[in-house]
Amino acid sequence: GVAVVAALGGAIACALGLALPGETPVAADGWWAIASTVVVTGLHTIWRMLVAQWRSRGDLTPNVVVVGATRHAESLIREALDRRDLNILGVFDDRLARTPDALAGVPVLGGTDALMEHRLTPYIDRVILAIDPKAEARVRALTHRLEALPIPLTMLVDPRGAAQRNEALEKLASASLPLLGGAVDGERRAFNKRILDIILSALALVVLSPALFLIGLAVRMDSKGPALFRQRRHGFNQEEIVVWKFRTMRQEASDATASRQVTAGDDRVTRLGKFLRATSLDELPQLVNVLRGEMSLVGPRPHAIGMKTGDAESARLVAEYAHRHRIKPGMTGWAAIKGSRGPLHTADEVRRRVQLDIEYIERQSFWLDLWIIAVTVPVLLGDRMAVR
Repeated sequence: GVAVVAALGGAIACALGLALPGETPVAADGWWAIASTVVVTGLHTIWRMLVAQWRSRGDLTPNVVVVGATRHAESLIREALDRRDLNILGVFDDRLARTPDALAGVPVLGGTDALMEHRLTPYIDRVILAIDPKAEARVRALTHRLEALPIPLTMLVDPRGAAQRNEALEKLASASLPLLGGAVDGERRAFNKRILDIILSALALVVLSPALFLIGLAVRMDSKGPALFRQRRHGFNQEEIVVWKFRTMRQEASDATASRQVTAGDDRVTRLGKFLRATSLDELPQLVNVLRGEMSLVGPRPHAIGMKTGDAESARLVAEYAHRHRIKPGMTGWAAIKGSRGPLHTADEVRRRVQLDIEYIERQSFWLDLWIIAVTVPVLLGDRMAVR
C-alpha cells in the first residue's frame, strides 16, 4: 500500500523532473529519488501521528474479555485498570458455582456458552484465556469451543512479577488494529483497503447514478412495491448490518430471513428480478454500504441472519462459519469469482464457501483486491444461467 503510493509519487516526481527545462537525465533521476523519499517519509510520519492521536484519545483501546476467573486474570485486570491500556468488558467462567460475581470490579457475565451468544460479541477485539496451561484437557476444550468465534484468542501464561505483567499488557494493547478485530493483516493494509473502498464506491455511485435511477424506476414499474429491499445480515465481527438491494421478488413474497433460498424457476422472483439477479445488478445499492463502511468492495459475501440450507441453519453446518466475519463482508470476493455464489443448497456448498472465504482472508492484499474487482464483471456475465 505505502509502496504503491510511493511509486506513484515517484513517477509524478520523475515526470516533473524530466519536464524541467535544461535538466539532464541524471538530474531527473535525482528529483525522482528525492521526491520518493519525501513521499514515503511523509506517509510514515502522518500515519504515526494519527495512531498516536487516536491512542491518546482512547479510540484504539482494545475491548477484551477474560475467560477464567483465576488469580492470574485478577492480576491482569488490576494492572490493566491502572494503566488503562485495555478495556475489559467482562469475565466468563464455566465454574460459576465457585466464581465470584465480579473480579477486581469487572463483572462475571456467565460461562462460555453465554459468551458465544452474548450481545457484546460484535464489540470484542480479543478473548484472553486465563487458564493454567497445566490443565491441558480444559485448555483444549475451551480453545476448541472458542475457535468458533471470529475473534483472536490469546493464552495468558502466568506472568511472574510486575515487569512480566507490564510486558504482557503492552503486547496486548499494541497489537495491530485489524488483528484485534479478527483479521490477519496489518493496520496499514486495512487503512489502504478502506481508502480504496471510499474512492471506488464514491466514483461508482457518481458514474452509475443514471443506471441506478433507471433500474429503480424499472423495478417500480415491473411490480408493486418499493424499488429497494433491505435485509439484516452479519457484518464484521458478526455485528448486524442492514444491506440494501434492488427488490427482485414480489413484495408479498419477500423473505427477509432467507429461510427459503432462491431456486431455479422460483415463482417469487419477478420478470425483471430474474435479469437483475443473473447480472448481479440487484447488488449495486450495496455501494452505499461500502461508502458507509459497513461493507467492503471485496470480502466474503454477507449472508442473511438465520439463513437456512435445507432445514438447517447454515451457520451451524460448519464449525468455522463465523470466521467469515473476521473482516467486512464484500460486494464481490474470492469465493464469488471461484464459482461459489448465490444460494447454498447443501452442507458441502456451505463448507466450500467458508473454505474459500477463509482462504481469501488469509491471503488478502491490495493487488489481489484489484484483480478480483477486475475479473468480477466478466465472470458474472459469463455465468448467465446461475441462480443468484
